[in-house]
Amino acid sequence: MEPFHSILKIYYTILAIIGVPVNLMTIVILSQGRCGLSICTTRYLVSMTTADLLVILTTVLLYRGSSYYFPESFLQITPMCRITFVLLYAASECSVWFTVAFSFDRFVAICCQKLKTKYCTNKNVAVILSTTCILICSKNVAFYFRFEPGEIIDNIPWFCEENPNYYTAPGWVAFDWFDKIFTPLLPYVLILLLNTLTVRHILVTSLVRKGLRGQSKGDDHNDPEMESRKKSMLLLFTISGSFILLWFLYVIYFLYYIIAGLNPKNYSDFSYIFAEVAVMLVDLNCCSNAFIYGVTQSKFRECFISTVKYPLKLVMKSIDKQTN
Repeated sequence: MEPFHSILKIYYTILAIIGVPVNLMTIVILSQGRCGLSICTTRYLVSMTTADLLVILTTVLLYRGSSYYFPESFLQITPMCRITFVLLYAASECSVWFTVAFSFDRFVAICCQKLKTKYCTNKNVAVILSTTCILICSKNVAFYFRFEPGEIIDNIPWFCEENPNYYTAPGWVAFDWFDKIFTPLLPYVLILLLNTLTVRHILVTSLVRKGLRGQSKGDDHNDPEMESRKKSMLLLFTISGSFILLWFLYVIYFLYYIIAGLNPKNYSDFSYIFAEVAVMLVDLNCCSNAFIYGVTQSKFRECFISTVKYPLKLVMKSIDKQTN
């Protein structure tokens, strides 16, 4: 298992080095509102990217990084360790449910034209995102009490060990089932369902519009509305598709190991590796959205390139001043 732990250390180190600056730059670019996206869409993307950044900070830096590089730091004291778990669970679930909220918003915008004007508003976006965040953070406070000290050194509790009652006490068992269904099973099903309904609506609408416009296979007419929808659909489906793919192993892990009632302490080497690989892909999802924006949105690419060039231009100007 030692080679696998070395791989984990390298993987999460690279993820932190790439994930933090990329997500920060994405937040800055999107917040400027120059990417040609609607205000509502921009707010959803900024919230999703912010949640992804928090996942990188809590899961990769605070949790993984502290254990790999600072195994005896104050972050390993039990109260701090408990807070870290609460934060990383909350950040991960916010990232997931913000993606669900974005998928539903795009579903309404594309498929429900009558509801669109009432639902897709800046006020509703703010209410939905803030309410989701508050509910998720309140729910995950329970994780603070899931762990107990691993050791007591000089009357100071160190490390976090799972409470043995977590897998046996009826209250904890019920909470664990609710937690696993809440994330990832329910969001996974909802995103699949919303995307299926959206695709179905788009196919039907496209056929109807082609019939009304008298298009045949040999015609070459442009439909501005359909072109606009294609851009919106491309962004939606790439984000949702990335989520579905990267969370797939974790959902399989949930369906097999959780329903089978296996305790993580009793995992075989294969089970442990499978679970860790599933988590690795889930954490990778927190870096993928920024690259998706760059691939699917030309204006985002332009803003990204100009943002990267800006400090280089400043350096070149300062060099020119010194030489002159």
